[in-house]
Amino acid sequence: MRRLLICLLLLVTACGAGRQESLADKDEVVVAIRSDVPLISVKGRDGGYDGFNIDVAEDLVSRLGKRIRWLEIKAGDQLNVLKDGRADLVFAHMSVTPERKKVIDFAGPYHVDFQDIAVRPADKDAIRDVRDLGGRRICWVRGTNIAQRIIDERRVPAIPVETSDYDACLEMMKDGRIDAISTNSQILAGLLTKPGVDLHLVGATFNEQRTSIGVRKGDVEGCEELNRAITQMYQDGTAHMLLDKWFGKSGIDLSVVAVPQFEGCS
Repeated sequence: MRRLLICLLLLVTACGAGRQESLADKDEVVVAIRSDVPLISVKGRDGGYDGFNIDVAEDLVSRLGKRIRWLEIKAGDQLNVLKDGRADLVFAHMSVTPERKKVIDFAGPYHVDFQDIAVRPADKDAIRDVRDLGGRRICWVRGTNIAQRIIDERRVPAIPVETSDYDACLEMMKDGRIDAISTNSQILAGLLTKPGVDLHLVGATFNEQRTSIGVRKGDVEGCEELNRAITQMYQDGTAHMLLDKWFGKSGIDLSVVAVPQFEGCS
């Protein structure tokens, strides 16, 4: 009997040792964010962070009973910080793609958005729809899939011009190196609030963007806890309140705010 108990104890210990650590096990979680996207996530002069993603992250993590430690990342770092263990979650307005799902998991989405297009005022009559981007130069921020979705999914022969971030897109618009910026309507709404930016929002709603939370591959428990928190955030009206707080005056349609259909935690 004693030998049997020892064997059972060793078996349980071995199983526990082999279990991947989940964000659900932690008191403090590392949340990776961008710090340069107006209305979404920006760093203020006092060193603090502000924006829709910041408020959503704080709300959801508090529902899990945990503290946040922020980690600033650049465009293109979203997957790496999860793969190498530097972050537990990524709130970078990241949409779900089959390629990304090969290396990370997704909780949510916490918001469903669509692509839109920003152009110079002089071009607003020439570029009214995604089809009008054929043969024109569009900004492609490294680490995003927006340009590819225009070219591959919509089969529009646009010319992607690669750059590091959206500030660089704005500079290229100003000096004529590109003809348009296309990305999530929320991100564009934020860019148009930057001082000195004079761009026209086309209002072309296309390509659904399932804005989700990046989670380490295999963290099913943490993913499921986040999905429950997202559901609560929508059911108690917090989601609608935060959307109205940040985008109520942007012209984005917020008339219908429902719980998004989740990806499912694999």
